[in-house]
Formats: sequence, structure tokens, C-alpha cells
Amino acid sequence: MKEKLEVIFRRVLEDEELVIRDDMTASDVESWDSLAHINLILQIENEFGVKFNITEIQGLRCVGDIINLLHRKGVS
Repeated sequence: MKEKLEVIFRRVLEDEELVIRDDMTASDVESWDSLAHINLILQIENEFGVKFNITEIQGLRCVGDIINLLHRKGVS
């Protein structure tokens, strides 16, 4: 799962060298602004076949939060 996430992050944030970490936040990546965040969420939902509700999205503060949410949605 983490490898797929990294591909999504690299594509959306337009950084082929990006290596994601569980503690990585938007403040760690210059191109990770609010629009990029929405695009990340949409791409993650499409890739993993899940839907996040607004409360879940608001709780996403770092990559680790995204991974934990995907696990809760049954993605492994």
C-alpha cells in the first residue's frame, strides 16, 4: 500500500524523488497545498476504491493518518 501511496504523492505533488514518511505533513512539502491535498484524497480514493467522509478527511494531518484510515477501510 505504501508504494502505491508514494506513486500517488509523486504524481500529484509533481516530485518524482519524493519519499513519503508516516510523519510527513503538508508543511514538509512545498507543493502540498490545499488544492494538492484535495487531489491527493481523490486519487487515493480512486486507487484504493474507498470513499472518505468529511470528518475523516478533516482528521488527516500526516501520511501516517492516511495509512491508518486506509487500514480502517479494509485496505492492506
